Amino acid sequence: MPNPTVTAEAAGVAIPVLGFGTWMLEPDDARRMVRSALEMGYRHIDTAWIYKNEKAVGEGIRDSGVPRDEIFLTTKIWVAHFADGDLQRQAEESAESLGTTPDLLLLHWPKRKPAMDETVRALNDAKARGLTRHIGLSNFPSAVFREAQGYSDAPLITNQVEHHPYLSNQPLIAAAKELGSTLTAWSPLAQGKVAEDATLVEIGRAHGKTPGQVTLRWLVQQGIIAIPRTQKESRARENFDIWDFQLTGEEMQRISALARPDGRLGDWIDPDFVWDDAA
Repeated sequence: MPNPTVTAEAAGVAIPVLGFGTWMLEPDDARRMVRSALEMGYRHIDTAWIYKNEKAVGEGIRDSGVPRDEIFLTTKIWVAHFADGDLQRQAEESAESLGTTPDLLLLHWPKRKPAMDETVRALNDAKARGLTRHIGLSNFPSAVFREAQGYSDAPLITNQVEHHPYLSNQPLIAAAKELGSTLTAWSPLAQGKVAEDATLVEIGRAHGKTPGQVTLRWLVQQGIIAIPRTQKESRARENFDIWDFQLTGEEMQRISALARPDGRLGDWIDPDFVWDDAA
């Protein structure tokens, strides 16, 4: 299997477009799968403080033997730690648990209290203190994405959100482009729902690929970063095997046309905010 270095770029930072996510992985599974993923060729690992597996992720990175400077590592600040001082303390704790400085530190969900400008300033301070190399967001609707960047001295290099063929997210994609940022897709395979989709099955047959591989290819061809998660080495290997085919423009359009109003699967946003598709 090829081991390409395919990246999306924001503010001069190259982010591998295909990463390995660790949401809901118990520590033993996280350690095992991170090591396996890196051995397969993945070079982007995603975790979060609230996943309770940062220590295991760091162990998996070290187990793999892959040089640290070849890996792009992301973690996230939980919403209970958004106050100035609390945020920096959690950033320190996360770096200690990981055993390394993350490349990217995200605000996990938007919150109005404490005030967003305080939180974004604290995130910038964490970067200035060397607790992360870069900063960004997760689950921010487009207007709030722009608002947060307005408070930030440093570029917010990604917004990590639910994204897959059943969820259009065009306003978020446009906001990322406007701000010189990127979009990162969690649940890129719609929590397994793509597997039985007739359109994706048909397109996959034309390329000798699975619906999941077609979906990931659709994402990375748009320059959207994807972080699929699995407990199975075989599935992680399948997810990584997307570099030897290209979707046509017509196929890309057919997949994009699968978006629907009820396509969102994980909605934990604070009631102070509203998604673009519900605005």
